[in-house]
Amino acid sequence: MHLHFTDPYRHRNSPVHRLDPRAKFILTVAFILSVSLTPAGAWPVYVLTLALVISAAILSDLGVGYALRRSMLALPFALAALPLFFTVDGPAVFALPAGPWDITISQAGLTRFVSIALKSWISAQAAIILTASTPFPQLLVAMRAVKTPRPLVTIFGLMWRYLFVLVDEALRLMQARAARSANPGRPDAHTGGSLIWRARVTGGMAGNLFLRAFDRADRIYAAMLSRGYDGEARSLPLPPLAAAAWGVLCAGLLVLCALVAFGYLFWR
Repeated sequence: MHLHFTDPYRHRNSPVHRLDPRAKFILTVAFILSVSLTPAGAWPVYVLTLALVISAAILSDLGVGYALRRSMLALPFALAALPLFFTVDGPAVFALPAGPWDITISQAGLTRFVSIALKSWISAQAAIILTASTPFPQLLVAMRAVKTPRPLVTIFGLMWRYLFVLVDEALRLMQARAARSANPGRPDAHTGGSLIWRARVTGGMAGNLFLRAFDRADRIYAAMLSRGYDGEARSLPLPPLAAAAWGVLCAGLLVLCALVAFGYLFWR
C-alpha cells in the first residue's frame, strides 16, 4: 500500500496561480522582508500589509480562511519573544509583586511583543499562499533562477522529497501496529496497557522509525548515485519574464517600499 504526504499545493485557475513562479517568489520574500523591517507599533502599516495578503488570498481563489487558519501555527513561536515584556524599558502597564521582586510589564515591551506576533502571523500567510499556489518543483526552479545558493536549493529539495518518505514509513509502522493489535469490536472495551506502557511502545516506534528512515535514506542516496547524481539537480532554462510578470513584480515592489517608508516616516 502506497501512502502519500499531503501536498500544500492547491490547483486553481487564478491570476496568482498563473503568475510566473519567479515573480511570486521575489514578491513573497520582499513582502516578508518589508513586514520584518516595519517599525514596532506601526499599526496602520500592519493593517495595510494584512489587507495585501488577504487580497492575494482572494485573487488566488484559495479563500480568506485558508491562509488565516494555517497561519495560526506560527503564533506559538512568537512566545519566544515573551521576555520582551520585562526587559524593554518604558512606562509600566502592569506590575505584580512576587515576593522580593516586582514583575513589571512595560508599554514598550507589550508593543514590541504584539508587533512581533503580528509580523509572524502576516508573514506566515504570505508563505502559505506562495506554497499553495506554486508547485514545489516550480518553486525550486524559481529559487535557482533568482540566484539562490545552489546548495541551499538542493537541501530544500531533498528535505521536501524525504518528508514523503518519512511520513510513508511512519504510516507503515502505524498500519503494522493496528494489524497486530487486538480489537474486540466493542467501543467500551479497553485495549492496550497503562500510560507508561503506551509511552514505552511509542518510544520504541519512534526509534524504529529513525532506524528505518536512516536505512532507507542510504538506499535512496545509493540509487541516486547509480543514476548519475553528483550533488547538482539540473533543469531546463526558463524563458524570460513576460511583460505582465514584470509589471506585477515592479508594482508590487514599489508598494512594499512605500509601506516601509510610510512606517519609518511616521512611527520612528
